[in-house]
Amino acid sequence: MQADIHPNYYDTKVTCGCGNSFETRSTREELKVDICNMCHPFYTGKLKFIDTAGRIEKFKNKFAAAGYASLNKGKKAKADK
Repeated sequence: MQADIHPNYYDTKVTCGCGNSFETRSTREELKVDICNMCHPFYTGKLKFIDTAGRIEKFKNKFAAAGYASLNKGKKAKADK
């Protein structure tokens, strides 16, 4: 192995969004992750529902007041020319 070309290797503390933490080794001193083996549905067997209904509701509310007129703005300008 060549000298002075390899990154430093640290004992790393990994912290999950659920509060679980563990130690491993990495080139970073600390890692923060959103999901780990203690809260991932594949490992726990429990299904988590993502709020997709909230996204759809937000989209519908955004375009409900204007209707489809906001989607046709570009087409109308081209038709007038």
